[in-house]
Amino acid sequence: MASWDLAVTVEDLGSDAPAVTLSVASDLHVGGVILKLVEKTQIKRDWSDHAIWWEQKQQWLLRTAWTLEKYGIHADARLLFMPQHKPLKLGLPNGKTLRLKACFSRPVFQTVMGICKILDIRHPEELSLLRPIEEKKKKKDKDSAEEIYDLTEVPLSSGTLTTPHSHTAYLTCTWQGIQENDRVWLRFKYFSFYDMDPKYDVVRLTQLYEQARWAILLEDIDCTEEEMMLFGALQYHISKVSQSEPQMVSSNAAMDDLDSALQSLEVKLEGESSSASDINMISYFRPKRLTLKGYKQYWFKFQDTSISYFKSKEESIGEPIQQINLKGCEVAPDVNVTAQKFLIRLLIPAPEGMNEVYLRCENEEQYAQWMAGCRLASKGKTLADSSFQNEIQSIRSFLAMQKKSSHGNAPTNDESINTHSLVSPRYHKKYKAKQLTPRILDAYQNVAQLSLTDAVMRFLQIWQALPDFGLSYVVVRFKGSRKDEVLGIAPNRLIRIDLAVGDVVKTWRYNNMKQWNVNWDIRQMAIEFEGNINIAFGCVTADCKIVHEFIGGYIFMSTRSRAKSDTLNEELFHKLTGGHEAL
Repeated sequence: MASWDLAVTVEDLGSDAPAVTLSVASDLHVGGVILKLVEKTQIKRDWSDHAIWWEQKQQWLLRTAWTLEKYGIHADARLLFMPQHKPLKLGLPNGKTLRLKACFSRPVFQTVMGICKILDIRHPEELSLLRPIEEKKKKKDKDSAEEIYDLTEVPLSSGTLTTPHSHTAYLTCTWQGIQENDRVWLRFKYFSFYDMDPKYDVVRLTQLYEQARWAILLEDIDCTEEEMMLFGALQYHISKVSQSEPQMVSSNAAMDDLDSALQSLEVKLEGESSSASDINMISYFRPKRLTLKGYKQYWFKFQDTSISYFKSKEESIGEPIQQINLKGCEVAPDVNVTAQKFLIRLLIPAPEGMNEVYLRCENEEQYAQWMAGCRLASKGKTLADSSFQNEIQSIRSFLAMQKKSSHGNAPTNDESINTHSLVSPRYHKKYKAKQLTPRILDAYQNVAQLSLTDAVMRFLQIWQALPDFGLSYVVVRFKGSRKDEVLGIAPNRLIRIDLAVGDVVKTWRYNNMKQWNVNWDIRQMAIEFEGNINIAFGCVTADCKIVHEFIGGYIFMSTRSRAKSDTLNEELFHKLTGGHEAL
């Protein structure tokens, strides 16, 4: 076979050094190319970590037994011989920076697994590496003053998973665009937190709290003014307690009151028992409309996992106007204790998507019972379930934190409070610091007795209860539509949103999904749901691979079971998130 010249740049020779030219034949394997390179450089060193990078294809040539012909490499290929492991700066949610060596020739997720193992974070499948938004370089280099923990000598061991991760700024499988010593962030990507237990998840909880805190302060997620003051109070309390309780250790007595089987960060506390087993009541029902309309008053009645409504109490012995099965529905609070607003928002599964229903309660106690009943019914449990009273007490505790403090001697000022670090900029434009401080301190009186662990868990619980929690947005164009719309991707559903007015048009749940496919040639996604519901769309602001990966990732999260909580089904995760690259 005829010989031809192949130029390879050797990184170790320096950026100004010319490429090394080798005489090769197409049947020469990659290992032979590396051997020729090493011999020609005449540098005696350990080359075992080096491999060849094909710049045009953005591909590592790791199959050393493959020939140049099999790889499709010709004389015009731009090849670079360089180390596979290179240092990176890793920014954690709590602001700490680690310096570590990552293997650029392996999928990003293997590095995530290795990082999580070092940091003692369980369930690495919930996290990924994020490429920071580029900022203008300031005159002074920030890195020169920041504290960096050097872990470059610690090997990143991981499993054998080869799962690509991507997002608008999440890294892809091949580390595209990331160079040596670049900064990346470790962040929770999938907002479906499994088996969260303070006894085993100290670091995981801390990092999640910091990510949630910054999401609220940077207004990445919306909340009411009352909720913002409570978030500020909890942050202030956590900061104070952290000085005396540096870590959420398992010996903390407050942890004994936490259910060891905490799931989705639901906190269940022991409390007073209630005798209410039949929670008939007058409530309000409002179908979702694009215009603001008044509520209609009906008499509601709970039965097993369903609610029925009637025009009046007298008619409740007959046939209801409608019976709604709450099993599989979404239950969300819409509460303002100060304004005595106690709404329960229900998203009811329907063949064409989801129907939105609001229930309005008269007072706190009524709300606590109905909210508890709806939550249990959504899980297929009745009011006779043993967890009903604990659920009621948890809701009461949640409401108590939002009440105005009854402590007459509560301080109205504290010079140690930096309101800029506790509430988002919106409220600093609306109020002065001296107006915010007493409101934060007032809310603080309701949480001041919480332990560090309880305070962090409460913060995360309220964060998870926000209407927009866990949503990622992509602008899409649905098949047959002439306008762009927004697709909201949640941990358990897809939401079609009108881009012009922000109204929810349709909602589809993953558990009603029969299959989803991506046409990689035209970059269009097609999804089939039960009831012969089919949708198709192309992504406008991002690659359709992102939506595919989120759907596959969240479906994988729903397959995790407590019996297998310590093992990750890597093959299934890869198949669900990898797309055509997994085949």
